[in-house]
Amino acid sequence: MKIGVYPGSFDPFTVGHLDVLKSAAKLFDVVYVAVLNNSAKSPIFTVEDRVSMIDRVIESEGLSNARSGSFSGLLVTYAEQVGAQYIIRGLRAITDFEYEFQIDAVNRHLEPEIRTVYFMANPAHSFLSSSNVREIGELGGSIEGLVPSCNYQYLRERLARQE
Repeated sequence: MKIGVYPGSFDPFTVGHLDVLKSAAKLFDVVYVAVLNNSAKSPIFTVEDRVSMIDRVIESEGLSNARSGSFSGLLVTYAEQVGAQYIIRGLRAITDFEYEFQIDAVNRHLEPEIRTVYFMANPAHSFLSSSNVREIGELGGSIEGLVPSCNYQYLRERLARQE
């Protein structure tokens, strides 16, 4: 069975993330969307909020082979815990590749049997990041079409309160 882990902060989960998840779900038997609990970052949404939003996306999109969860610590350790042989990452631009290349080298050093698979962003989403969505929402702009529709209203209201 081919199992992949799609890690990230997902603060919040965007349509770009969804695009990668849908592509990965076509190739893997199981995909774990894993929210990183990183104390070095200051997310707007709690880990539980982010997992809940991902659960709504998985259900609304009918992605029966996708699972949500969270982890702290090393990604390769989490991957081993869920039996994953692959790490799934999305690439938007060449700068993403440079960063991901370094992370892949570290992960290979830690666990040579776990490989990273990259999905190129849909050009329509190449500008999109969670931080863009947060900023647009906090400043009163429309995030419609930037986040999965099942989370739109929730995110619109939560981001508007962040001012």
